[in-house]
Amino acid sequence: MIKKLRIKLIATSMVSLFLVLFVIGGIVGIINHKKIVADADRILDILEENDGTFPRMEPREKTDDPHGMSAEIPYESRYFSVLYDANGTIILTDTSKIASVDTETAVNYASEVWKKKSEEGFQDNYRYRMYSSNGNVRIIFLDCRRQLNNFHNFLLTTFSVSGIGLLSVFILMLGLSARIVKPFSDNYEKQKRFITDAGHELKTPLTIIDADAEILEMDFGENEWLQDIQAQTSRLADLTNALVMLSRMEEGVSRDTKIEFPLSDIVEEVCHTFQAPAKVHQINLDSKIEPLISMNGDEKAIRGLITILLDNAVKYTNENGTLSLALEKKKNRIYLSVFNTTEFISKEQTSHLFDRFYRTDASRNSQTGGYGLGLSIAAATVESHHGKISAETKDEKSLKITVVFPT
Repeated sequence: MIKKLRIKLIATSMVSLFLVLFVIGGIVGIINHKKIVADADRILDILEENDGTFPRMEPREKTDDPHGMSAEIPYESRYFSVLYDANGTIILTDTSKIASVDTETAVNYASEVWKKKSEEGFQDNYRYRMYSSNGNVRIIFLDCRRQLNNFHNFLLTTFSVSGIGLLSVFILMLGLSARIVKPFSDNYEKQKRFITDAGHELKTPLTIIDADAEILEMDFGENEWLQDIQAQTSRLADLTNALVMLSRMEEGVSRDTKIEFPLSDIVEEVCHTFQAPAKVHQINLDSKIEPLISMNGDEKAIRGLITILLDNAVKYTNENGTLSLALEKKKNRIYLSVFNTTEFISKEQTSHLFDRFYRTDASRNSQTGGYGLGLSIAAATVESHHGKISAETKDEKSLKITVVFPT
């Protein structure tokens, strides 16, 4: 449990940091890209207003430029243009302001834009603008290669620094997470130790009380008070054993108790023992068990798991209802499922079935003697064997519990 808590803490921290860096990097990237587009469009506005060229001005002349452009822009900008007539025929190609593009290349770029019929956008590394000019159509291409390369380098640097930051935080969290969860770990260990110690300490007085009640029964005969003492003592002993079992399963399965055992035979055997209780409750118990399935684990704990699942199903299956158990192996997984019809169970209740002391029907559990620990023990047993357990209801009139074990 503590190990899972550490993993969740590290995962949550890393995901949160990743999302923050991703959002910040994305926002900065979008702002930079919009600036590149805005600067390019301002230059294209000037070129469009001046029929595909910059207005003539002296380099040192101070002018009030409505576009807010520097006087150096005409000398820094690389662009070319293609002029079409109304019929879509090229009548002029101007590549005098760019050295890297010849007439053929310019015509190819213009043809692609002409097919798209888009007034502005990007074609490779060129920002283009298509507009009407004296009855003709002119397409101007502005070279944005340098700005786009800087933008791409910025993104690469941002993601690289973010990656290094994430790795650094991950390494830091590996060291700090143990200290962060230590108070919880200590409390959890104390809780488990208390449950185990209390369970063992209670067993002796409970045994003595039960023995004393039997002696009194032999001396004075049966009466309702002695029967009540024996019944409550038995219930308390069962509860104590359940708490100790739950604590032991949450600690995990030790290597000493792990053996290879025939799971199919054990499921068949436990299922057979529930035939009589099912018949008494007028329940149709059916089983489909694939033979020769073996498993490595705690045989006693797995036997208890199957018993808990079937016992829970028998208790809550409605009269003349159906109860079925299935065991099969698919690829590298073992699937154990128990299905039973019931009077009513909501989808919300299925999400709490494995909580400690949770009972779907308190009044009915008082009659059957349940404590709400059975399925908690089942879940702890499955997790101690690195498996998964789930519960679902499709019609709120039936329940299916599925256990998946790795092989």
